[in-house]
Amino acid sequence: MSGIINIATKAAYQAANIIQQGSHNPSNLRVEKKAGINNYVTELDKKSEQIIIDTIKKAHPEHNILSEEIGSINNNSDFTWIIDPIDGTTNFIHGHPEYSISIAFKQGDKITHGIVFDPNRNDLYRAEIGKGAYLNDKRLRVSKVNYLEDALVGTGFPTYDMSILDKYIAILKEMLPNTSGHRRSGSAAIDLAYVAAGHLDGFWEFNLQPWDVAAGYILIKEAGGMMSDFNNTSEFWQTGSIVAGNPKIHPELLKVIQKHL
Repeated sequence: MSGIINIATKAAYQAANIIQQGSHNPSNLRVEKKAGINNYVTELDKKSEQIIIDTIKKAHPEHNILSEEIGSINNNSDFTWIIDPIDGTTNFIHGHPEYSISIAFKQGDKITHGIVFDPNRNDLYRAEIGKGAYLNDKRLRVSKVNYLEDALVGTGFPTYDMSILDKYIAILKEMLPNTSGHRRSGSAAIDLAYVAAGHLDGFWEFNLQPWDVAAGYILIKEAGGMMSDFNNTSEFWQTGSIVAGNPKIHPELLKVIQKHL
């Protein structure tokens, strides 16, 4: 593994030790509501984030940081770490074991490295540009499903912005009878890792943030898949609207989604 992946992995493992201690007694967690609806942060989101940032700073104090809870630390570097200390906080609060740690590394405007760590399964998804994507030591490839009717697709509900609920329901209403099923984990980072691993054939969601998708993007790309916004451009960093899948399913998902925008 590269030095960047080693640092990200070390940071994720250290943060996971703290997170998992708290997961045994979720009712004792201190939980705060952030701006908007259905948006929470726990004391362990903050502790996890600080552990990850401290580990990165020890190796690269000059690098920029973009993280969910603290926002941006701009050191005018060409290198930026993008961090989600607990992706799936609502699940975590309720003791539901679908959450992850997501860390990506960007050089200029290009994501070059990423990991998604699932602490409940001890699964490390990792990717480096030009060197492939892996689950632990197994090389990953996206699925070979050719038709939407045979595809298992992941999604995320628009829990933060109910103004788009009608659009979401219209898309889902067309999707459900024309796929083999939809799944909603509550952690977009895990869902995108599952696309890279072929556990899902596609994924779509509105209003995601860079820290939700950065690591998943490089995993999918290095596993031979595709990811775009709903207009089939790379502007998902700005729009937050994501559609991903293998090369056959990605365009089929886009066709359905674009009808309802």
